[in-house]
Amino acid sequence: MKAKYLTLALALGALTAPVAAQSVEGNVALTTNYVFRGISQTGDGPAVSGGFDVTSEEGLYAGIWGSSVDFSDDTTMELDIYGGYSWEAGGFGFDVGAIYYAYPDSPDGQNFVEVYGDLSRSFGPVAWDIDVAYSPEFYGEIGPGWYVSTGAALELGAGVSIDARVGASRFDDLSSADYEDYQVGLSGTMFENVGWDIRYYNASDGGDDGIFATVSQSFGG
Repeated sequence: MKAKYLTLALALGALTAPVAAQSVEGNVALTTNYVFRGISQTGDGPAVSGGFDVTSEEGLYAGIWGSSVDFSDDTTMELDIYGGYSWEAGGFGFDVGAIYYAYPDSPDGQNFVEVYGDLSRSFGPVAWDIDVAYSPEFYGEIGPGWYVSTGAALELGAGVSIDARVGASRFDDLSSADYEDYQVGLSGTMFENVGWDIRYYNASDGGDDGIFATVSQSFGG
């Protein structure tokens, strides 16, 4: 455990060292339900979250983000450490990186690492992207897993947009746990640096579904 934290701390330091004089941005949010890939992480209850991001003009970035969770055991917190590189070429946006999901007070050792890639493109008011993520040990116990998702967002004007997304989770050693998730959301800004989001989500095979709302604020930059 300590070795993993040390490795990620060193990686975070390596990413932030050349970008210290660039952009630093923070964020805080309150949501009625923390949903991750179609599954509630709070037992359909509210969550408070926040984090910081460091970004360079060259496209390097690193960050840390935390949220309250409720797994119906002693786990009450998620802490994510991540870093990557984003760039544009040929009209497309590219993003590759890695993220470490840590649950400091989990009794079951659910920490895991994931690598990801994203391809995006805008067509006027429409933005589209596709994401692929892989973990060699999802939630520290399920084994290798993949997550693929794609979605599009449409700007409606006045700072408001609507989006839809579909994702699929696949597990190499536990195919019975495979599922798909869907979501549709409406988001916008109330005033400077304060955003809102209302979203419907659904997970297949009798999984979670419902509507949740989020209010967030960013600062710095």
